[in-house]
Amino acid sequence: MRATQLYAPTLRESPAEAELVSHKLMYRAGLIRKAAGGLYSYLPLGWRTMKKIMQIIREEMDSAGGQEILMPIVQPAEIWQTSGRWAVYGPEMMRLKDRHGREFALGPTHEEMITTLIRDEVRSHKQLPLMLYQIQNKYRDEIRPRFGLMRSREFVMKDLYSFDKDVDGMNVSYQKMYDAYTKIFTRCGLKFRPVEADNGAIGGGHSHEFTVLAPSGESSIAYCESCDYAASDEKAELKVITADVEELKPLEKVSTPDCHTIELVKNFLNVPIEKTIKAVAFMDDDERLILAFVRGDHEVNEIKVLNVVEGANHLYMAEEKLINAANSCAGFMSPIGLNDKAIIIVDQTVMEMYNAVAGANEVDAHFINVTPRRDFDAEKIHVADIRMVQAGDPCPKCGKPLHMTRGIEVGQVFTLGKKYSQALNATFLDEDGSTKTFEMGCYGIGVGRTMAAAIEQNNDADGIIWNKNIAPFEVVVVPVNAKDSAQLEFAEKIYDELKSAGVDVLLDDRKERAGVKFKDCDLIGYPLRVTVSPKTLQSGNVEVKVRHSGEFMTFARADVIKNILELLKTL
Repeated sequence: MRATQLYAPTLRESPAEAELVSHKLMYRAGLIRKAAGGLYSYLPLGWRTMKKIMQIIREEMDSAGGQEILMPIVQPAEIWQTSGRWAVYGPEMMRLKDRHGREFALGPTHEEMITTLIRDEVRSHKQLPLMLYQIQNKYRDEIRPRFGLMRSREFVMKDLYSFDKDVDGMNVSYQKMYDAYTKIFTRCGLKFRPVEADNGAIGGGHSHEFTVLAPSGESSIAYCESCDYAASDEKAELKVITADVEELKPLEKVSTPDCHTIELVKNFLNVPIEKTIKAVAFMDDDERLILAFVRGDHEVNEIKVLNVVEGANHLYMAEEKLINAANSCAGFMSPIGLNDKAIIIVDQTVMEMYNAVAGANEVDAHFINVTPRRDFDAEKIHVADIRMVQAGDPCPKCGKPLHMTRGIEVGQVFTLGKKYSQALNATFLDEDGSTKTFEMGCYGIGVGRTMAAAIEQNNDADGIIWNKNIAPFEVVVVPVNAKDSAQLEFAEKIYDELKSAGVDVLLDDRKERAGVKFKDCDLIGYPLRVTVSPKTLQSGNVEVKVRHSGEFMTFARADVIKNILELLKTL
């Protein structure tokens, strides 16, 4: 490819709306352009990288036993209604009706579609195990699309679905995908970590997120340096923090005027914050009041709360009328004295407290000397791990302090079990002639997010630094002055020889100033830059710049191709 034929409109300034480095650099380097909020066009350089990532994915999926298919983007509402997810997905699902008034959705994911396909085609255990995947656009109506390709409304995803005859088989498929994902992100040159994760609206059993470590990431990760434990903050399992046993004091109600926050309460009563009990009030889609209680220095984990409450799909901040109907008031809540109009969930660490402070369910009043095991009605409360992990919490595996970091989720693997196959009546005949339900798994990779994450992790003040496996071109050959026919001819020979050697190479034959071309090379991030200058014509030596290190090397003309090929092996 010649740069004079390449559509690569680079910019010196970033768009005002761009916040993340990847968003800014993809715009400036001419990889993407915005069509509308959360909708982007991929320009040639961006699409070349996308295709290279997709090719790596295809190779590893095929190697693990996957077979590529393509399913419809437009999906009938009936299959989602049968699985029970038509309501669960809520406003994120893009819905439409055809001319006959029938409801459809633009697929945010394809569990229902693939399950109905297999249900109608696969009859026998002899056809199992089966792993089918596609690489296709997905649609989610994000409430606030932002950060370029990190959170968009239309995006490219690889999704694979496994079908097995039993749990052991499902776990084998899961491990195959886990290993394949490790190979994919390694080949893409990413620093990443698989972390235990919540299954969310997908449902099912256990799950791992593959997270690229980056300060700009939306995901918060807890990890242990003493063992291999790592989990998203939504999923992290926390050990119960036990307090020193104290002599129990009698429960007492005290006046706490205008003390409607934990900070005000602790200051007014002069108690440590870890001796207070915090309340957060939610409601679900059915307007059920859900009260969650954690220690004052902890935060409520909404995902964990949602997983405790049977039948709840979404949580919202509770309306005051619901709190009042439960015999309480905002800012002064506790489980003591509530009626049956609230679902009460108490963090397991709270149950280990002695002589603590909690709301008295009336304005300007709190209880002191609260000992939950004595004072909370055990029949009315649910005790569970519902707090958010924080740095210093003990690791659930080894007990050493946990650390926190941030990351970008680029892929996730799930065991689904019978969640969809049972709902959609997808069965097969086993060896003994009995009818059994498929055990399923699903496995997704965000292709655009992978590209953006690679840029977030690999850039400098001059632009992108690509790993050679996913760079739009591996090598760029730059004649300093393309108007000089001798320089251009010399550059073209190197270009032709690299092409013949199987290198993905670009010839920058533009009649631009050398400084402009060099800046574009660094901005776009080609791994190697070969420069042909007047000195090259005199000495026969060729200069090569390694983008990631900034190192310059000089090779004799006779050795340049061999040395470039050797260099590429190291990148």
